[in-house]
Amino acid sequence: MRILLIEDEPRMADVIARGLREQSYAVDVAQDGEAGLYQSSINDYDLIVLDVLLPRRNGYEVCRELRQRGNPIPILMLTARAAIDDRIAGFDAGADDYLTKPFSFRELLARIRALLRRDSQLRPDTLEIADLTVDSASHRVFRAQHELQLTAKEYALLEYLARRAGQLVSRAEIAAHVWDDSFDPFSNAIEVYVNRLRKKIDEGHRLKLLHTRRGEGYILEVRD
Repeated sequence: MRILLIEDEPRMADVIARGLREQSYAVDVAQDGEAGLYQSSINDYDLIVLDVLLPRRNGYEVCRELRQRGNPIPILMLTARAAIDDRIAGFDAGADDYLTKPFSFRELLARIRALLRRDSQLRPDTLEIADLTVDSASHRVFRAQHELQLTAKEYALLEYLARRAGQLVSRAEIAAHVWDDSFDPFSNAIEVYVNRLRKKIDEGHRLKLLHTRRGEGYILEVRD
């Protein structure tokens, strides 16, 4: 899942972004409202974490602009303002949730997971494809009841494929949702991670789950 963090305080942005990346999210950071609007217009994000007190365009303005554009992306608003009127202003601007600083990072993660489950296709916490189980709450993966040890990026790739099980996923779609702006489109990183993941989930099993369609993309599915 790819998240846009719009936060102007460098230390806060670094802490949040680092923590989210450790939880297998791809994160882009914008440091003012205008930059955040631009980033959201050129990239496909799964969620936006939006600070209220921003230079150039504040969080309320950014949120309203996104909704006026018809962008339905889940928005979690962050602010030091705890007054009821401030919360109401955030919801009226189009925010889906509101978290007051200072906050627990565990609570931030829980609210992000809750928002990601609210989209048009319900996102269950547990995904099962044959004897492969992906637990998105704990980031644990099992094949035939044996736990697999995945890196954060391997897990992010697997969860993305698992949420689209049975669907062909292109290289461009993977780059847009599993990697951030630092991704080099000319690199072979996706192919490398797919091969690593295939070895971990399929090696030693008669039933293969991760398949490649040459020149088209990848698909996670059960095949006879």
